[in-house]
Amino acid sequence: MNTQRQVLVVDDQEINRKILIKILESDYDVITAENGEEALSILHSVGEGISAILLDIMMPILDGYGVLEVLAKDAFLSRIPVLVTSQKDGEDSELKALNFGASDFVSKPYNADILKKRLNNLIVMHEATTTVNILKRDVLTGLYSKEAFMHMVDLRLKREMNKKYDIVALDIVNFKLVNDTYGVEEGNKLLGYLADKLEIITKKKHNLCARVYADQFLLFMERTESYLECMVDDIESSMIAYPVDMKLHVKFGIYNVDDINVNVNAMCDRAVMAVKSIKSDFNKQYAYYDDSFREKMLVEQEITNDIDLALKDNQFKVYLQPKYNILEGKLAGAEALVRWIHPEKGFMNPGQFISILEKNGFITDLDIYVWNKTCEYIARWIKTGKKYVPVSVNVSRKDVYKQNLPEILMDIVTAHGLLPKHLHLEITESAYTENQEQLLSVVEKLKEQGFIIEMDDFGSGYSSLNMLSEFPIDILKLDMKFIQNSGSNIKNRSIMSSVIDLAKKIDLSVVAEGVEEQSQVTMLKGMGCDMVQGYYFAKPLTEEEFRNRLMSEPVII
Repeated sequence: MNTQRQVLVVDDQEINRKILIKILESDYDVITAENGEEALSILHSVGEGISAILLDIMMPILDGYGVLEVLAKDAFLSRIPVLVTSQKDGEDSELKALNFGASDFVSKPYNADILKKRLNNLIVMHEATTTVNILKRDVLTGLYSKEAFMHMVDLRLKREMNKKYDIVALDIVNFKLVNDTYGVEEGNKLLGYLADKLEIITKKKHNLCARVYADQFLLFMERTESYLECMVDDIESSMIAYPVDMKLHVKFGIYNVDDINVNVNAMCDRAVMAVKSIKSDFNKQYAYYDDSFREKMLVEQEITNDIDLALKDNQFKVYLQPKYNILEGKLAGAEALVRWIHPEKGFMNPGQFISILEKNGFITDLDIYVWNKTCEYIARWIKTGKKYVPVSVNVSRKDVYKQNLPEILMDIVTAHGLLPKHLHLEITESAYTENQEQLLSVVEKLKEQGFIIEMDDFGSGYSSLNMLSEFPIDILKLDMKFIQNSGSNIKNRSIMSSVIDLAKKIDLSVVAEGVEEQSQVTMLKGMGCDMVQGYYFAKPLTEEEFRNRLMSEPVII
């Protein structure tokens, strides 16, 4: 196995590359690139395996300054020492290179002894600094920091190429709840407790362990036949034994290290992706990384990159699905549904982008866009046809906890010359189960202003029935699956009938969505349901299609 340090020579002149190879090959493993673009490709593949770079400034495609600029933006590659090679009279270029982040320079034609000495000094200084850095530990747990962990992993992979290793990411399920319930001090004790257990497990086989963020840990484990099952059982038993009145669980994400040329930071990220993929799946305790996670991440990044332009270019379209009064069969309202007409991906349903926008914070921009567009529609109906029905709009879980939400919505309604009664606000059932006290405060303000509040997707979550009386709700909207499963299941029909009856007794109107068959309409009418929507009556319509229906049909409000 080759244990020589690797240096990268970047020069567009073949003769210069050959000269440098001859000078350095006795002491180093020399890799060459003939332009900056090729050099960056090598660096992104090999990463911190490179001990130093000898970089020419004047090159085609991408010159030395361009390479230095890219390196400066990369947290790891920027630490590799760069020795710039320049002409004797090139003081201006030398100064510029140093300003761009070069470590030192050497003049052409090369003096072999001076070149080797300067290169060696740079590498020794860099390695000494790195050695200091890798001694850094996480203050709370005493485990390695992420930076130290990655450096140690990189060294081990290069020295022990005959062994198989995994990077394992660990995450405590609902750790925030521990902090909220017992306080940060108790949360820190739990992290220390888990860190001690992990250190015992990893030390047995000379593996590595780090705390990298909040309740997130990384392990570097030699891949043996049953290490994972044993570790999962051991940690799970330890968490059960922890003295709090709460069930504690840990999830594991595993990345198999089969290619040591992959950047160690990327390996860690992939293990984290794997654990995140099962964070809300109660049936899975661990998951292995596969390329579909990366593809999903790339899609998410593409959507994130496109959102600003999509909002400016009106790529989002607001469709309207009619709601009908079930007793009179008259149009009684609508629900605003957003679709994304992407210039490249085409027609996109909310399921393809809403969760991504919630994660990256853009959901507020989209919500405000939909609220404005819906109010614009209603104002147009009233102005041109002297006729309207209220339209319900979704309020995402991210927005519903904002204390200034009532002011934002009131400003939008007022700007379009409308009243709050024209806009119904749908808040999904799951939002009511999170921070109830804060949500109640916001919902009460919305009610005081005159907005109609709907609990959306009732029957899809775990909320208790007494929540219906605790929150100032006007309308209960039954989940689509609740409706569709009731036709062939007597028990489900009985439950749904009881829910509708309870809602009526506490003065709540009931809307059933996802109605697709006449038999469902008959059943719901017999149960006393107030309104229905679904493909049996109409698919989501464009504003023009809905306006034509509104103006030509009798309505009831």
